[in-house]
Amino acid sequence: MDTGRPALPAGVTDWTIAAGVTALLLGTGLSGPHPDGGRELLGAALLAAGGMVLAARRRAPLVVLAVTGLCAAGHQAAGFELLAVSYLVAVYGAVRAGHRTAALAASAVLLAVLHLVALVTREGPARDVVTQARSTLEIAWLIAAFAAGEAVRQAERRAEEAERTREKTARRRADEERLRIARELHDSLTHQISVVKVQSEVAVHVARRRGERVPEALLAIQEAAREASRELRATLEALRDDDTTPPYGLDHIPHLVKRFRTTGLEATLTIEGHPRAVPAAVGRTAYRIVQESLTNAARHASATTASVVIDHRPDALAVRVDDDGRTSPDTVPAPGIGLLGMRERVTALGGRLHTGPRGTGGFTVRAELPTNGAS
Repeated sequence: MDTGRPALPAGVTDWTIAAGVTALLLGTGLSGPHPDGGRELLGAALLAAGGMVLAARRRAPLVVLAVTGLCAAGHQAAGFELLAVSYLVAVYGAVRAGHRTAALAASAVLLAVLHLVALVTREGPARDVVTQARSTLEIAWLIAAFAAGEAVRQAERRAEEAERTREKTARRRADEERLRIARELHDSLTHQISVVKVQSEVAVHVARRRGERVPEALLAIQEAAREASRELRATLEALRDDDTTPPYGLDHIPHLVKRFRTTGLEATLTIEGHPRAVPAAVGRTAYRIVQESLTNAARHASATTASVVIDHRPDALAVRVDDDGRTSPDTVPAPGIGLLGMRERVTALGGRLHTGPRGTGGFTVRAELPTNGAS
């Protein structure tokens, strides 16, 4: 939850912690029993170095772990008997960064080194020497550092997972909103445009039957209504394309071609190669290419015949649609929404698309869709 308090940059926080630990170590070490002379300077330097190196614990947690461990062994050898706070902070940082095994191994080595250093540099019974060594790195504090680092690491992982879940939820809600918009567009616009389209076509038909001159404005309304209806369908298909319903594919192309025959277009379908299953995205794209090509041939090119060829190749599916419309070799086709949509679908699959006038008249659409050897 945002409390409204500005968060400090990570670098500032790290330097603040490093300075605080350094001050704590120097204050505790110099205020308690400690050696004099050169050993005092050496021990103080090691205490300061162990504390200040913590500023780099986020960037290089293992390096900081090693340096603080060496400093702990060094200031103990110099005669400073105090808890290695800097090493405990380094253990916390390493475990938080995911280096649990390295932190465990380093701690085991350091414990052994501290006991060895104490036996070499201290005088007295071995039991007392070992007890003094334990004061430099208490097992309980070491376990607490491990536990704290692991707890924070798990909390951060849960936060990241929650963030990913929020993103998925946002995408799902966006898809739901797209569907809602599509339904509202369908309910509010499709009916009205259909009424305009039907009324204009009836008016044109009646005027022609009476032998009257059809006003240019009425013809413009008729054509605009047809184009608006087609573009609205394309928009609704894009909004609804969320894979929540079974997609159209290769199996639906024969029925599609048969449906266009009922509109007066002599459409034929030829299957070449060895038919086999293809990825759903490839089948869906092939269906949309055939659908858009036949729609353009029937409604805009005044074609009377069209041929659809589906060629199953070893590593690709080739789709070709030719018509005998009024397009001539010199015609420059306008890049309408349908052609742009086809190109986007084919490009998304890594395929190739060619559209343009035929040398003998009419229009051709050729697409090659990779199937990656699907069988």
